[in-house]
Amino acid sequence: MKKTLRFVIYGLLALVLTALAAIFLIARIALAPAAGEWSTTVKAGPLDFEVGVPTAVRLATSSWFAPRLNGHALDTRFGTVHFTWDEKTGQQQMRCAPCSADVPALGTQPIKVERLVATVRRDGNTLAGTFEATPEAANGNALLQGTWTGRLAPKNLQLDLRVQDAPIARWYAVLVPALPELQRARIGGTLALQAQLLLPDATFAVQPAISQFTVEGLGTEAMLGARTSCGPSARLANDSWLARAVIAAEDQRFFSHAGYDLTEILASIDHNQKPGQTRRGGSTLTQQLAKLLVTGSDRTAERKLRELLYAVEMEQTLGKARILQLYLDNAPWGGNLCGGEAAARRYFKRSARTLEPAQAVWLAAMLHKPQAVLEQWRRDGTIDPDRTKWVAESVRGISRNQREALLKNVAAAKYAPPEAVQ
Repeated sequence: MKKTLRFVIYGLLALVLTALAAIFLIARIALAPAAGEWSTTVKAGPLDFEVGVPTAVRLATSSWFAPRLNGHALDTRFGTVHFTWDEKTGQQQMRCAPCSADVPALGTQPIKVERLVATVRRDGNTLAGTFEATPEAANGNALLQGTWTGRLAPKNLQLDLRVQDAPIARWYAVLVPALPELQRARIGGTLALQAQLLLPDATFAVQPAISQFTVEGLGTEAMLGARTSCGPSARLANDSWLARAVIAAEDQRFFSHAGYDLTEILASIDHNQKPGQTRRGGSTLTQQLAKLLVTGSDRTAERKLRELLYAVEMEQTLGKARILQLYLDNAPWGGNLCGGEAAARRYFKRSARTLEPAQAVWLAAMLHKPQAVLEQWRRDGTIDPDRTKWVAESVRGISRNQREALLKNVAAAKYAPPEAVQ
C-alpha cells in the first residue's frame, strides 16, 4: 500500500513538474523575441528568459488574454502595476500607485506621481487609451487627464500623449504635492501638454502651451531692499558692458520673457538626452537668481519647479532692472567669489563700472562654470576662446564698429591668471 501511494505521489509530482516545464517552454517559445526585435529579460521564479516586448504587449492586450490579467499585479521599474478588465467596454485598466520614472534630462531624482491610471485597447499594432494622474490628497478626483496613442513596431513603441488644459496649480499638486510653497502660493494660469515618447530609447519631446502664468504669496517683494553678502554692489546700469555681456552669455531673451524661457527649456531637454553631451541649462537669469537666493542648486525636478514659482513672482514684484542688479551682485565667479564688483576688483583690479568691454566679456564667459573656468585660467593662462568669441558676438545694443573692435580685443586678450586666495 505504501509503495503504491508513494508511486502515485511521485507520479503526480512528475506530472506537475512536466506541466510546469511545458508551460515554461511554451511561454518561452511564444514570447521569444524575433531577430532584431526589442526584447527584455523576464524573471519567472529562479528562471530568466528573453521576451520580445512587442509580442508580449500584443499578448497582454489581446481580447482572450487580457481578461485573465484581471486582479493581477506586475512589479515594474516604474512601480507595481495592477490590472483590471472592464467587460462592458472591453478595455484593460492599469493602475500604478505610486508610480515613478527616471528622467535624467529633468534631474537626478525620479519623477513621481502618487496615482496614475491608464486604459488601453489595441487594434492591430495601434494602441490607444486614456490616463489620469491624481495626488493622494485629491480624494480620488483626477487632477490631470489626457489621452494617448501608440504605434507598436518590432524595434520600438512610439507614444503620443495629450494632457488636457488644466490649472498650473493642479500640475504642481500632482507632480510635487509636498512642496512647502504650495501652502501659501497663489498660482494662476493654465498648462496643456503634448508629448512624444519613444521606447526603449526613453527619448521624448514635449510641446507645452502655457497661458497667463502668475504667482503671488511667496514674499519676493522683500528682495527690493535686499543687500548682497558678496561685497559692495556694482550698481550697474542695464546698458553697462558687464550687464550686456552677462545677458549675452546667460539669457539673451531676458528683457522679453516672464521669468522662464520655453525655447531654452525645450532646447536643453532635447540636448541633455543626447549621449556624451555636456549638460546644457535652460534657466533664465531670474531662475538663476531664485536658485542663488532661495532654492539652492540640487539637480532635481522638484527644485526646478520651486525655482520656477519664485522666478515668475519675482518678475511681477521686482521688475527687470532689480532682477539684473541682484543677479550681478550675487552671481558666483569662482574661488568662493561672488558679485560682479568683487570679481572685477579681484581679477582686473578695477571697479565693474570701469571694466573694458573685453574684460566684461571675459567675466561673463566664466559664469556657466565659474570654478572650472577659473582653474583653466590659472592652469593655461586663458579661458575658452570659442566661448568668449560667442559671448562677444551675442552682445546686443552696440554698433557694428563697436562689435568689430570688441571681437578683435577679445581675440587678442591675455590677462594674467589670478593667484589663489589663501
